[in-house]
Amino acid sequence: MHYAWIIAFTGTLVTILAHGFGRMSYSVILPPMKDGLMLNYTQLGSIATGNFIGYLSLAIIGGFLAARFGVRRVVLISLLVIGISLFLTGLSESFLFAFMMRLIAGLGNGGAYVPIMALPAAWFIAKKRGLATGIVSGGIGTGLFLAGVILPPIISAFGKDGWRYAWYFLGIAVFVLGFVCYVFLRNNPSEKGLTMYGGIEEQKGGPRVTLFSAFKDVVVEAEIWKLGAVYFMYGFSYIIYLTFFVAFLTKEMGVAPIAAGRVFAILGIFSIFCGVIYGWISDVVGRRYGSMIAYLTLALSYVIFAFWKDTTGFYISAIVFGIAAFSIPTIMAAAAGDAVGGRLAPAGLGFITLFFGIGQALGPLAGGMIKDSTGSFTGAFLLSAGVSLVGAFGSLILKRKSQVARS
Repeated sequence: MHYAWIIAFTGTLVTILAHGFGRMSYSVILPPMKDGLMLNYTQLGSIATGNFIGYLSLAIIGGFLAARFGVRRVVLISLLVIGISLFLTGLSESFLFAFMMRLIAGLGNGGAYVPIMALPAAWFIAKKRGLATGIVSGGIGTGLFLAGVILPPIISAFGKDGWRYAWYFLGIAVFVLGFVCYVFLRNNPSEKGLTMYGGIEEQKGGPRVTLFSAFKDVVVEAEIWKLGAVYFMYGFSYIIYLTFFVAFLTKEMGVAPIAAGRVFAILGIFSIFCGVIYGWISDVVGRRYGSMIAYLTLALSYVIFAFWKDTTGFYISAIVFGIAAFSIPTIMAAAAGDAVGGRLAPAGLGFITLFFGIGQALGPLAGGMIKDSTGSFTGAFLLSAGVSLVGAFGSLILKRKSQVARS
């Protein structure tokens, strides 16, 4: 077996830790944390925004750092930062401390997630890249599933302080398993005496990548700017849905926390393979049409959640969302590699993640404000649907598959 597949599945573990545990688990812990710290939804949305500000701050820099110093080293340091900050979040006694810990966790997430999503571009040629990136992104759904299954019993077992023990568990898990990832990761095939899986591909950039040269080579690529604009729509829309998913079920719909965790776990199960499926679809029909299909599917899930307010509707929305949940990051990572090549892929993905992160920073704040002003999350989920539709039709500005092949 080519070592590229070891890289892909190690990448799955990294995304479980960085994205599934480091970011998405907040949705499960949010309701009891709200009660424990006596916060309102605007404050909870602001904490989520703080996480995304941290993510945004290091995502673009992390991509360039990975291009310069190597994915392996940057990912390890980032995972250790996430682990420590998650553990410390459990010690929160105020809104400000929780905000700062989630911001620091976001820094680590940006430093780990962007480089690992770009790493397949260094190991797989373009026609295999979408599938490989999909395997890596499968860790997000796996992390969601594990959070939905593991965290509610921990929260219930420790009573009013259960949310604190949930953060302790996540912090220790990420810190320890970060070293496991370091053992298996490699920056490129040459470190194992290999070539790229599937053939040889010309790399953009000089023989020695510097931060300045990487930035210069990335920002002059017009396709990168188009990808950033499309990626913004995903960042803004999906994060409203995920941030307030459990809170909507438990606080507005009266669903028991354990039952809400099961719905969240179903979402995670169905999202495990969405990256692989949509990565393969984008390899076949092109990134633009793969992105459009994914956005339309996501918009449908938000509309269902807003209007179909019973147990059946909740599960159907979770399943529909899960089918396409993290398809867009997979497609964007592969498309960034297409645009600038494997060597500069972390820098390219880091740059378009700037736009993605801005969307993520604004989304939870907007969703929380809508809830506090209207008393319902319905308007927030409809906002997500509208922005997703813009993303769907905006995807048509991306290169056709034939144009990628020629370039």
